[in-house]
Amino acid sequence: MTGFAAGQGSGAGHDWSWDLRSVNGKGFDLRLRLPDIEGLEPALRKAVGERVARGNVTLNLKLTQAAGSAAMRIEPDVLNAALAAVDRVERAAERKGVALAPLKPSDLMAMRGVVDHSGGTIEDPAALLAALLESFEPVLESFVAMRREEGARTGALLAARIDEIAALTDEAADAAAARAPKAAETLKAALARVMEATEADPDRVAQELALIAIKADVTEEIERLRVHVEAARALLAETGPVGRKFEFLAQEFVREANTLCSKSGDAELTRIGLALKYAIDQLREQIQNVE
Repeated sequence: MTGFAAGQGSGAGHDWSWDLRSVNGKGFDLRLRLPDIEGLEPALRKAVGERVARGNVTLNLKLTQAAGSAAMRIEPDVLNAALAAVDRVERAAERKGVALAPLKPSDLMAMRGVVDHSGGTIEDPAALLAALLESFEPVLESFVAMRREEGARTGALLAARIDEIAALTDEAADAAAARAPKAAETLKAALARVMEATEADPDRVAQELALIAIKADVTEEIERLRVHVEAARALLAETGPVGRKFEFLAQEFVREANTLCSKSGDAELTRIGLALKYAIDQLREQIQNVE
């Protein structure tokens, strides 16, 4: 099930931004990109794992020192190189008789690499961890809410597909009932032709034809399809994760539809069986979006 949420925050001398998103997946896979803060990864894994049961989820956290933070770190080597470069420039300007304005500390700090903005040393990791986890909660809540909204839309689509399968199952039952007299006449005619052409035992031939009739009967397949329809509607009414249960049920739908088509022996019943297979295939596609 897809979802997305983002958020920003600041505290404990840092600024940060969250990016949380997911795409469809058969299981639950959480991938994290985080700064090295003790206790952060297990806490986030626990928080997401308690709210998400399925999908490929990625969580990114970008952390920087807040502007003007006392924890801002100066890179000594880069600073010394910058000072040496400035000294050379000033000497060259002096030789040429060019007057330069005095260099301010802020000018040096603005030079690339002099100040480490990547995070530097964290002075109070516990305070930063608490602030990060507190700011992540609304991001996670927004993410779950988006997935819940998509789930509601997907549920409506699934309900429509299940209703379509139920209607086609009823059509199949009507078509099977309508073909019964014709099938009986066909078997009788076949029996008469066999008896005229051979000296076979009439009772034996009748038994064989009866077996053919039993094998062509689709009553059990129709009843099982109806049972599966009720099971699917019951799953839609559940509040917990049902994606894997739906996948198994879809396989059972496919099995019954395939058997129905193979046993139909009737153009109309075959048409309905093919329509059933198409509707079930669409159901299976939507199930991939279900947690």
